[in-house]
Amino acid sequence: MSTVKEVQEERPSILSFAKDLPNICSLIGLFSALLACYFAFLGNFPAAMIGLLWAVFFDWSDGIIARKMKGRTSEQGEFGGQLDSLIDIISFGVCPAVVLLSYGNFSLWFLPGAFVILAAGVLRLSYFNVFGLVEESTYRGLALDNNVIILTFFFLFDGLVSTSIFCVALYIVLMVLAALNVAPINTPKFGGRWYIAITIYTLVLTVIYGWQLVSLPSS
Repeated sequence: MSTVKEVQEERPSILSFAKDLPNICSLIGLFSALLACYFAFLGNFPAAMIGLLWAVFFDWSDGIIARKMKGRTSEQGEFGGQLDSLIDIISFGVCPAVVLLSYGNFSLWFLPGAFVILAAGVLRLSYFNVFGLVEESTYRGLALDNNVIILTFFFLFDGLVSTSIFCVALYIVLMVLAALNVAPINTPKFGGRWYIAITIYTLVLTVIYGWQLVSLPSS
């Protein structure tokens, strides 16, 4: 009969999983999400959008890297799946909620919306972690990364209308996305050639938002 000490010695260390290339990619995505939250708090939305864009890109990349790697253990795969799910709620749940709160000047009126975004995110991820895909390439409900893909495109229109109108529109768009996240609908799981599309999308919008940052008046 194994002692507790022997069982602990048989288990890999926590940090040993940080050396796994797909997990490194996931953690870089987490850092991108952290930057997005940081700049959203500061009200620097072009920089926040760049952080969100790269959070999506690295979220897509870690799975592709994991599938192409040979010799990964089942433990590494399971750990990577859990890590990816936890990072998803930060990148695609917490970050959009922070963006909404910050754009609304942290008004109490925006707290319900931020909660709905987070609640929809944790419900959707919990459901997926239990039931998985409906079919090989079909999700139940809208995948959370789509929220950020749409949000970063939507913010291209910031400044084209008044702040009050854009604020209301932002609130509505995020509530619609939250509803779709938990809706009983089937949505496709994008992969393959779509990775090229998301790479181009990330680069193009990064250049656009980067230009906006350069064009900002210096204080």
